Amino acid sequence: MRTIAVMNQKGGVGKTTTSVNLAAGLAARGRKVCLIDLDPQGHASMHLGVDVTGSMPTIYQVLAGEKTLADVRHMVAPNLWVVPANIELAAIEMELANVSDRELILRDALQQFAKSQPLDYIVIDCPPSLGVLTINALTAVKEVFIPLQPHFFALQGLSKLLETTARVTRRLNRDLKVSGVVICLFETGTRLASDVIADLTNFLRASDSNAPWANARIFQTKVRRNIKLAEAPSFGQSIFDYEPKSAGAQDYLSIIEEVIAMEAAGSVPQAA
Repeated sequence: MRTIAVMNQKGGVGKTTTSVNLAAGLAARGRKVCLIDLDPQGHASMHLGVDVTGSMPTIYQVLAGEKTLADVRHMVAPNLWVVPANIELAAIEMELANVSDRELILRDALQQFAKSQPLDYIVIDCPPSLGVLTINALTAVKEVFIPLQPHFFALQGLSKLLETTARVTRRLNRDLKVSGVVICLFETGTRLASDVIADLTNFLRASDSNAPWANARIFQTKVRRNIKLAEAPSFGQSIFDYEPKSAGAQDYLSIIEEVIAMEAAGSVPQAA
């Protein structure tokens, strides 16, 4: 089983879009996938048509120790489950402030879940911050995918994000690796995008071999700016259901092929 956190502390870079369409596309390819929405905004849940209302249990109850992941997951398509979130999750950092080992709660829940539910992928949509929710995700997974918009300020934010992964690797999860960078909102023909990607490539090549991002790949497929990707969430559908012939669907299908190819190459860590 592969466990992947999709993270970037900057909002609006394609994080949730990548999480949802990666999970949906892998499920369509016959993989058993569970998408965990760890963002209090609940956008990944809504993107796949899960509207948290009333007493519907969410990831909040899991982190509060009230329910298991198996209790709160919802099947939204063949081979695809979602563990939803809503604004209630925003209170969890304060509630866990004095809880010992609070960074390990999701890891322990995920280990229990994996024993009873055979899955091929766990994909976690992280919040746009580097707080206790994101630390829980990084402690629970083996891989990190970073969606990145090819702008100058994106590279500045990337250094902070990588520092966080290094800190988690040292203290909490020695198996954590940054395995991929997804270029999102890509505009073809712009020099700025090409320059940023070149700078990122040089940075990764020059990295210390012991850094958790030392072997990270920049996915060859770039996710082009596409209005259909922006429209799909309002219909509660992945891009493959909403507009399967769009450029956005083509790009994410190509990324999924690259993700699967990483397994064939034996270059990805596997969760127990």
